[in-house]
Amino acid sequence: MDNIIFIGMPAVGKSTVGVVVAKRLGYRFMDTDLLIQEEEGKLLKDIIEERGTKGFLEVEDRVNAGVDATHTVISPGGSVVYCENAMRHYKEIGTVVYLQASFETINQRLNNAKNRGVVLREGQTLKALYDERVQLFEKYADVTVCEDGLKLEDTIEKVLDALESNKTL
Repeated sequence: MDNIIFIGMPAVGKSTVGVVVAKRLGYRFMDTDLLIQEEEGKLLKDIIEERGTKGFLEVEDRVNAGVDATHTVISPGGSVVYCENAMRHYKEIGTVVYLQASFETINQRLNNAKNRGVVLREGQTLKALYDERVQLFEKYADVTVCEDGLKLEDTIEKVLDALESNKTL
């Protein structure tokens, strides 16, 4: 259980925070969205377009559930919380850290959800997606770090402090 897995909405900084946390702890860093694109040979938005939401989630579940890592900060896509196999795997191999931000913060940061490869069902709003996912993030989180109003460096310090007080490393 020496991995750290970041979950949260798109634009919370899972990758940005993750890279710096990995450097500070001497861990490796893995972005599973890049892993999916590499394995599938396509951009996330193209996979979603071709296979639909359900098909993309099947790919996401398979790739994330197959992650074999130690001493690694892992940054999966925000929709990984829909993937039961992947989340069960992550709970077994590490500490799940929920980077929490208000809808207002996410909405300000996220320009075009579709271009980011965000999994939205037909007709679903970003607010509806946020409300739906927050429950799942809270369900799976071992540690929650609220980053509203924080600068990047403050978020990183808060994550490191939370991990230290959680005695996960």
